[in-house]
Amino acid sequence: MEKSKVYFTNLRTKFGNNLLVKLRNLATAAGMKDIDFAGRYTAIKLHLGEPGNLGYLRPNYTKVLVDMIKEQGGWVFLTDCNTLYTGRRKNAVDHLEAAFENGFSPFSTGCPIIIGDGLKGNDDVEVPVKNGELVQKAKIGRALMDADIVISLTHFKGHESTGFGGTLKNLGMGGGSIPGKMDMHCEGKPKIKTAKCRSCRACIMDCGQDAITMDQDNKAFIHQDICVGCGRCISACPFGAVQVPWDESNSVLSKKIAEYAQAVVQDRPCFHISLMVDISPACDCMSHNDMPIIPDVGFFASFDPVALDKACVDKAKGQPVIPGSALDRKLAKEETAGGKGHKGIGDQDVFTFCHPDTDWLSGLEHGEKIGLGSMDYELIEID
Repeated sequence: MEKSKVYFTNLRTKFGNNLLVKLRNLATAAGMKDIDFAGRYTAIKLHLGEPGNLGYLRPNYTKVLVDMIKEQGGWVFLTDCNTLYTGRRKNAVDHLEAAFENGFSPFSTGCPIIIGDGLKGNDDVEVPVKNGELVQKAKIGRALMDADIVISLTHFKGHESTGFGGTLKNLGMGGGSIPGKMDMHCEGKPKIKTAKCRSCRACIMDCGQDAITMDQDNKAFIHQDICVGCGRCISACPFGAVQVPWDESNSVLSKKIAEYAQAVVQDRPCFHISLMVDISPACDCMSHNDMPIIPDVGFFASFDPVALDKACVDKAKGQPVIPGSALDRKLAKEETAGGKGHKGIGDQDVFTFCHPDTDWLSGLEHGEKIGLGSMDYELIEID
């Protein structure tokens, strides 16, 4: 079987060949222009950034892809789905304000922003997963599923639950509605933190199962035997009183993300770009970003999301550790404890070393198993 092709360009530039030109050249060389965009809706799936975190991708990168799609007669929009945790992107109103605050707007990117799962995070489509083992029907944001074509633009970085956040996570976790994120992250069901409950009854009005009532203290109470764990009450509560269990194992989480990514990309044209810049140790969902753990590496593109993630992980190996970073301090602490000097990480897996309780390989292996892509790839470098 022919290896998947992953295209790569480094970050060296010269007059007339800046990073935006290099991104365009990379996307062209990797075959993005071979997609028929004319008269079709294209969703660019990306992370719009949690305010306070400056590690997200600049809107300038997005504008390059928007222009390429519009030049070929396509209708294009940016999209991301709301978050399961309580923050600045939990509903579409706050999410859009956060996007504008971070510089994403029709003026900076050349296209509109549509929050994929609607106002409260529950506007989704149940999509049967081809070859799914853990997820029979993935709950994907409706706007993302309504698109004819999906382009993923990913900031590749570390992640505290999945080892790294790459293309599969951008598509799978990022494409899931709030109920979908609940499905991936949780084995159990939500509960009410009574100290935060204001007795507003918003959760009761949004519950589709009549699983929530008021207790004797006039606080909301979720009946676990009736609750189906859809997570609608999480987005409904304006005070963060609904607690998420966050109890799924990291290995199963990575596999579920692969199956959700499968639901997003199956049966339609998709193209994937991953930028290894500002490689922070944790997710862009944090309201802060720690300093990068390794230097910027470059831009990658492929039609195969599994191969793309694998190529990025492999390229991180052998990179020098940035002094003073979380990775540098972790290395120094562990090597001192072992009676050795700080010699760097060498060819070790950077992301597992940073987050030893994670299991990113299980996600890629599962993605390969269900037909999402292949870890066997050819890396093609362009100027």
